Amino acid sequence: MIKHIVIVGGGSAGWLTAGTLAAAHSVNCENPIKVSLIESPNIQSIGVGEGTWPSMRSTLDLMGISEHQFISQCDVSFKQGSKFVGWRADDSKDVYYHPFITPPGYEQTNLAAQWLGSNNGHSFADSVSIQSHLCDAGCAPKQISTPEFAGVANYGYHLDAAKFAQMLTQHCIAQLKVTHIEDDVEQVIPHLNGDIRAVGTAQHGEIEGDLFIDCSGARSLLLGQHYKVPLMSQESVLFNNRALAVQVPYENGHDEIASATIATAQPSGWTWDIGLPTRRGVGFAYSADFIDDENASQTLLAHLAKSVSSSVIDKLQPRKIGFNPGYRQDFWVNNCLAIGMSAGFIEPLEASALAMVELSGAMLRDDMPADRQHMDFIAKRFNKRFRYRWERVIEFLKLHYVLSQRNDSEYWRANRDVSGIPKRLQDLLAHWQYQMPSRLDFIENEEIFPSASYQYVLYGMGFETQVRKVGSAHNNHAMSQQLIGDNLLRKDKYIQALPSNRELLAHIANNWSQAHKLKEVMV
Repeated sequence: MIKHIVIVGGGSAGWLTAGTLAAAHSVNCENPIKVSLIESPNIQSIGVGEGTWPSMRSTLDLMGISEHQFISQCDVSFKQGSKFVGWRADDSKDVYYHPFITPPGYEQTNLAAQWLGSNNGHSFADSVSIQSHLCDAGCAPKQISTPEFAGVANYGYHLDAAKFAQMLTQHCIAQLKVTHIEDDVEQVIPHLNGDIRAVGTAQHGEIEGDLFIDCSGARSLLLGQHYKVPLMSQESVLFNNRALAVQVPYENGHDEIASATIATAQPSGWTWDIGLPTRRGVGFAYSADFIDDENASQTLLAHLAKSVSSSVIDKLQPRKIGFNPGYRQDFWVNNCLAIGMSAGFIEPLEASALAMVELSGAMLRDDMPADRQHMDFIAKRFNKRFRYRWERVIEFLKLHYVLSQRNDSEYWRANRDVSGIPKRLQDLLAHWQYQMPSRLDFIENEEIFPSASYQYVLYGMGFETQVRKVGSAHNNHAMSQQLIGDNLLRKDKYIQALPSNRELLAHIANNWSQAHKLKEVMV
């Protein structure tokens, strides 16, 4: 029987996994499973990024975390999608959105066909979604009276990764009864059958468990170092293997907080810009094969010089992060499962890292092995499912690069070389010249990126699909025309009714602070 789960490693990955499992299998359960997390006090968490998907709302809710507490304690802002600048051409006016809202009526009719044939003068995202308009206007995705985790528009979050891990730690220990062990894991002690019996720690001795989860980051202490499961490098497909990250203070406390992650193409990579209530998180993702660290730093600082003063820039010290884009050949071996960077990491584009942590934890939560024999079946299914998911992430991220028409560097030209484009993506691109992406192209129940996401990127980047006049219930011209017209009319109503990001976030933080102080007084 699975009676004790031991998680090696903390950070966002470790504590999200601990909270997900403890909320479902420990608290108020008839036969609770003990969850322990071992975290080294000598290793600082790198953080997997500052952006989440909308799925984080249900993850936090299921863990019993108040959204208002989360927003107030983790320097959180709302994320409604991604804004891409200069990816199609080297032009700051070249902009498109990948919003979180699925186009209305997407399951009933093909809005892309209507948009391609209409030449209405609006971008694809602007035509089929109100969300790009909300982002341009700096609007929050909900009103002040909207309940926690609900929204007028779909949304995820931007957050401070360090504060997020700290809040998760406190909640998991106090509310979900996760055992927290601060210590260094020095050895792995196996059973005769190859399972892990225990891990040896510096101060607490041997800690036995029935299922071990490797959340030790890129070191991958259990899966990589102990089981020697190789990392399947993807550098031949997605070149970026370095990043520079810096925290940029606002010069004015009333500066607008962006509603989307702003990804701006650069000659040899791309910069991200994430707005939090107290600062911006800015970085540059690049490949060491195309630009050296010194020039990469200059690229980042030149980008920052467009929005902040030289006095601020002089105080900034970008942090360099190296990574090998790829994923493990297997994620679950014997009684050991890797989640987070120990399982793999590609690059920051589209913020898939935390989403993969959530998906991994959720599958284990819902597919918890009944005993050791059952575990082998679950492991096989888990490995198959997540190989598929990693492959889809890689294809979707590569899509952003192969459609670019930039010729200002070898980096962008190399990204279009057919030798680095996955065969499945090549076939889909050929198919999409004649037929728009649809749910028939992605048949899993829980696709990591749905076909609507592919449409946003394809048509945002100027991809052309031949519009065929084929009789089909899904090609409802009248419905599509009505939906696009309604969307363009609704945008002004929503913009007028919704507060700005800063207004709503300030209101939530102030109310939570007052309620928290009142609670402390009453206690």
